[in-house]
Amino acid sequence: VHLVESGGGSVQTGGSLRLSCAASGFHSPKYCMVWFRQAPGKEREAVATINNGGLKQYGDFVKGRFTISEDNVQSTLYLQMNSLEPEDTAMYYCAARGVGPWCPWSPGMYNYWGQGTQVTVSS
Repeated sequence: VHLVESGGGSVQTGGSLRLSCAASGFHSPKYCMVWFRQAPGKEREAVATINNGGLKQYGDFVKGRFTISEDNVQSTLYLQMNSLEPEDTAMYYCAARGVGPWCPWSPGMYNYWGQGTQVTVSS
């Protein structure tokens, strides 16, 4: 299984970014795919999850600003991020597990990880 994130970058407060995670070699009828993030000195935290049934969950801090989606034909996971704030600055990772439909928030529950893409939001 290979996960490759892209789409990170530097934006100003209020800006938008769309992260992508291209998945290959991952074939499971039940799954969870998740976006995590980790800021310097902080623990890795779940941003948003989506399962094989299309159920989406978001961290409380998202407050309607982000949208997780997937393109099963392209085997790609997305995270549309709007109204970005400096507090969103972090390395963003996509992760997956071949078990569903319940998607845990703990990073330790995920088998497959990408290398991460950096998001920097300046004030």
